[in-house]
Amino acid sequence: MAMDEKRHTDMVFKIAGVEYLVEKEFLKKAQPIAVDFINTGFKITSPMKLGGGCGGCSGAGSCCSQ
Repeated sequence: MAMDEKRHTDMVFKIAGVEYLVEKEFLKKAQPIAVDFINTGFKITSPMKLGGGCGGCSGAGSCCSQ
């Protein structure tokens, strides 16, 4: 999740006064997407399977510890 400018390739969702932009091609692969506010920020969930990447900064195998 990041701040970004609207592009013609984005879908725009306005919820409770906040605009969410999702690139249309990405949305086709990732929908449905849920964005929830939790105590420390946002939690984004999707049925999309992601490969590689980090496990987060709290895990022993984290890329943050390299």
